[in-house]
Amino acid sequence: MKQTSSRSFDFTRGGIIRPLILFTIPIVVGELLQSLYNSVDALIIGNFAGPAPLAAVSACGQPVQLVVGFFNGMSVGTMVVIGRHFGKGEESRGGSLQTETGDGGLAVSVRVAFTLSVFLGLFLSVAACLAVPLISAIQNFPADVRGLAELYLRLYFIGMVFIVVYNNGTGILRALGDARTPFRILAATCMLNVFLDLLFVAVLKMGVAGVAIATTLSQMVSAVLLTRRLKAQLGGSCFSPALLKANRDMVAEIFNIGLPSGTQSALISFSNLFVWRHIGGFGTAAMAGIGVGQKLDKFIVLPCKSFGTAVTAFVSQNVGARDEKRAREGTRSCLLLAMLVTYGLAVPVYLFAESFVGLFTREAGVIAIGVAFMRFVIPFYGCMGLREVMLGVLRGHGHSKIPMLLSLFGMVVLRQIYLAWAMTDHPRVENIYFCYPMAWACTALLVTGYYLYVRGRFEAEKQPLSR
Repeated sequence: MKQTSSRSFDFTRGGIIRPLILFTIPIVVGELLQSLYNSVDALIIGNFAGPAPLAAVSACGQPVQLVVGFFNGMSVGTMVVIGRHFGKGEESRGGSLQTETGDGGLAVSVRVAFTLSVFLGLFLSVAACLAVPLISAIQNFPADVRGLAELYLRLYFIGMVFIVVYNNGTGILRALGDARTPFRILAATCMLNVFLDLLFVAVLKMGVAGVAIATTLSQMVSAVLLTRRLKAQLGGSCFSPALLKANRDMVAEIFNIGLPSGTQSALISFSNLFVWRHIGGFGTAAMAGIGVGQKLDKFIVLPCKSFGTAVTAFVSQNVGARDEKRAREGTRSCLLLAMLVTYGLAVPVYLFAESFVGLFTREAGVIAIGVAFMRFVIPFYGCMGLREVMLGVLRGHGHSKIPMLLSLFGMVVLRQIYLAWAMTDHPRVENIYFCYPMAWACTALLVTGYYLYVRGRFEAEKQPLSR
């Protein structure tokens, strides 16, 4: 008989919509708070330091997303593997994980995933810091932005190990049906980040260095708190290098499912570096305006991404329980909820775009570009919702590689082909606006088509593995 802690959800039984909503709310709010890390940086810099520092922090959004997104994608592998163990009934007693040390099992999968995240996070911190000159060259920062942007990136990347540990730990807890703990930790550390931003920028006048240091310190605290939570559930250390060798098949499965998702996210963000190269050609105001627009965009599409995460947990648990009918019911529910909530947030932003963009800056030129960008992309958010939920469903089934290729074709190849043509013959900033929804729509159609093609196999797959 399964037993779950009071903060966990078992998606293999009972109602569907209510548990999905309750599970997704802390994910949405948690993702909102996580997005606030970079957006608060921009908000405070824009009001206390001026357009050039704001442009620098805004331009850094894509390279930061590149490295963060890669390991967010890798955490999908963790979520699916642990979710399957959970769905099979390898579950906690009284809210504490089993402490078995042999191959397989829920506690072992948690320790393997956590240990892997520590090693990968350390590697990422070093590699990202070394890549700063290359990133700067690719994005072609204007002279008044380059030095500030490179400083921000170096200081931010030093703390990447904390981001990786926290995000992977979040994937572990969500696979167990616990979305509340990551939310509570983020709520506390986000408030800490705001306080430190104001202290370092408004009081101590440290500029972009201040916001980067504030973010790194806040993320360090979040990683420590989440690690303590996992240790309490395990009844011992989360870190066990010896288990990586003893459970190579589990490590391989995490990589087989997570690596395509991480690679997809990283390559899409890498492609966006070249989009920002085009944006840089329109000057500092365009960089700041589109940067602000993209920060608002991140907030509005959070429900899409969060329901995509929720449906991965839902489907992976039901794959473990061998209940494909219930997995499909959860898919339909997640898609409907994602659309309703996303457009519920988008309509007010569309109507009052000047006020929302004006929170970040008082520069009229920057506001005009940010407003134009938001009003162009908002009608197409349904494509984003369809894409995220379908990707989540396929990952929950262990299908990562082909969806990765389809996403890269839609989000990278088609976008770059369009920009290469449009910016040569008709170089206008509106071309930048159009390239985003075009990519969302093409990718949504490709991924949904693939799901319709393979869904008949899911009923026959007793225990699907990655493809």
